Amino acid sequence: MELRVLRYFLTVAQQENITRAAEILHVTQPTLSRQLAQIEEELGIRLFERGKRKIVLTNEGILLCRRAREILELVDKTEKELVEQESVVEGTISIGCGDVKTVNLLAEMIQSFHQKYPAVRFEMCTAAADYVREQMERGLIDIGLLLEPVNLEKYDYVRLKEEEQWVAMMHPDAPLARQQSVTARELRDIPLILPNRPDMQNELANWFGEDISSLNILCTSNLPSVSCMLAYHRLACAIIIAGSISLMDEKKIISRPLSPALTTNCLLVWKRQQPFGVAVSKFIEHVKSYTEQLTI
Repeated sequence: MELRVLRYFLTVAQQENITRAAEILHVTQPTLSRQLAQIEEELGIRLFERGKRKIVLTNEGILLCRRAREILELVDKTEKELVEQESVVEGTISIGCGDVKTVNLLAEMIQSFHQKYPAVRFEMCTAAADYVREQMERGLIDIGLLLEPVNLEKYDYVRLKEEEQWVAMMHPDAPLARQQSVTARELRDIPLILPNRPDMQNELANWFGEDISSLNILCTSNLPSVSCMLAYHRLACAIIIAGSISLMDEKKIISRPLSPALTTNCLLVWKRQQPFGVAVSKFIEHVKSYTEQLTI
């Protein structure tokens, strides 16, 4: 299947109308209809249900649409990286990260790198670790800022020394808000919101000293910001990495550290033996140098 045909298909899927898609693509409607029919014939499946006013994707069409986006994003990214193989360092570096305090250190690295290479831009993707790793596998994210524990079998990395602290987030009116810290015993009998990443749940299970499934877990969430919004509405107490809570309004949501303290660290990782463009390669060199200077 040609990339050109994939772009045709994706445009039709987005517009839900062959006439509008043909105008955008600057082709005739019969030509576009013929291309779509050839795709379906080649794959042996129906991709569209054609109605009077619009066309709707079948389940197979939805799957192809998702994969077509990923393929074309990767093609566009590769073309940009090939263009970057010039004397002037420019391009885009994509970084995936969670809501963690170590982003402050990452910001320092980006700032000092940008002073050297002002033509380089950064694309930040805030998401759960599993999604970041998945996008790195597909080549859509270059570098990931991930909380430990991390399976490092496929990655090169630098360990960052900024400590990430676990806290309990709650509405200011919550009974536990009167305390300076909270213990496992005090959290066992109240509704909780926990991260849904299994590795992080295992860390918390060790801290609680019991099987985490015996706790009163109202729900799980993959983003701390969502957990905090639920805690603000008094649904439960959210157990999260402190991250950017220093920027939050304490009149609406407050944090209390766990006692005894529970901390972890972040790793900046990239795929081992992955060919990168000049901008990404130089940023990785910069990261290594920057972190080495911090240890001196």
